[in-house]
Amino acid sequence: MAQLGERCGIKHGMKSAALAWRGMLEGTINPAKGESMTDQETPERAHVTADDIEAANDLAAGIVYRKQIKSAASLRRLTGYADGYDLYAIDIAYDYDLDLIIAAGVRDDQAYIDAVVAQVLPGVPAHVQAPQFACSAFVAVDAEGRVRTGRNYDFKDDTSALLVRNHPRGGYASIGFAALNNLGANTPLDSVTGRAAALMGPFAQLDGVNECGVSIAVLTLDSKPCDQDTQRPVINTSLAIRLVLDRAATTQEAVDLLSAHDMHAMAGRDYHFFINDAAGDARVVEWDPHDPDRAFKATPARQVTNFYACYGDEVLPNQKNGELGHGKERAVAIADVLDAHVGAQDETVAWKALRAAAQEPNPEDITSNTQWSVVFDNTEPAAAITLRRHWGDVDAFAL
Repeated sequence: MAQLGERCGIKHGMKSAALAWRGMLEGTINPAKGESMTDQETPERAHVTADDIEAANDLAAGIVYRKQIKSAASLRRLTGYADGYDLYAIDIAYDYDLDLIIAAGVRDDQAYIDAVVAQVLPGVPAHVQAPQFACSAFVAVDAEGRVRTGRNYDFKDDTSALLVRNHPRGGYASIGFAALNNLGANTPLDSVTGRAAALMGPFAQLDGVNECGVSIAVLTLDSKPCDQDTQRPVINTSLAIRLVLDRAATTQEAVDLLSAHDMHAMAGRDYHFFINDAAGDARVVEWDPHDPDRAFKATPARQVTNFYACYGDEVLPNQKNGELGHGKERAVAIADVLDAHVGAQDETVAWKALRAAAQEPNPEDITSNTQWSVVFDNTEPAAAITLRRHWGDVDAFAL
């Protein structure tokens, strides 16, 4: 699997802060006071010692990382499957500046991870892999007009999932999911580095819904990776998800945001996005593979899998269709379920459609093996999820 970046080294002059961060996560340093929890109060000293300097460094780190530490402390495991791949949750309390990350110019995966780490974990080692995405997605509307988005995340390698609750300063609150294997931490509670990796969750999400009811899910394609260069600000696959969840109140706003940027597809693959809102305005956002400049497209669609919606009529099921993609048979299976319940596509129907498109493991197919299935409520923003086709074991979360 391609990497966003190799292990980030601790920069010169930041080693003490990184060590202090480790101490706070391990419970040996009090972030409120910047002192060792095991040390007793000592009389005033007549001169500055090495211990004084270390305590000052700890205090500084406690101030710098206070919100990160609060976020890491919220990390918890919600399931206990025998295979060890579980659902975890984290509440993000730290602040970040998307504009600064975009301004860094994320034309390659390493630039992205550097820009994110500089804000989230300055001076601390972090190991993140470029997200891998397969999947199916669709919109369903019930008799009361309630809008839902169904989404299967398919990938051949098993992974734990991370529920990310995010409340960005100046942005919309949201919930969504990241694959913990992309963060190098399928059991993040087992180590300090695992907890630190989980803090990167907002920048590795694969889907989500915000407080306005805008949902987004990413799906992989078979075309050459998009790498636009029209002198507009650059975003990548993961940043697109973060941008939409933080700043879009409708699908149209999401389309406007994404079309104002050049797109850099991550991890050596190509992608498109399924975006929906509380009004049921569902569109597939993609970058035309037939156009040398990869023109931006936003195509209305009820369901989509791993093929171009803008060329949907040219795609056949049960086969590869070159750069236009594959998986149309899964879209047909979803359509059959939804067509049978027009005007009454409630949550039960949404789960039935997800089951119809779910996939068993196939080591030879990167888009096999449904890792999670989620129903996002766009009308009253919420999420219900099950891992690896455990259809009788669904966890529900309000925003």
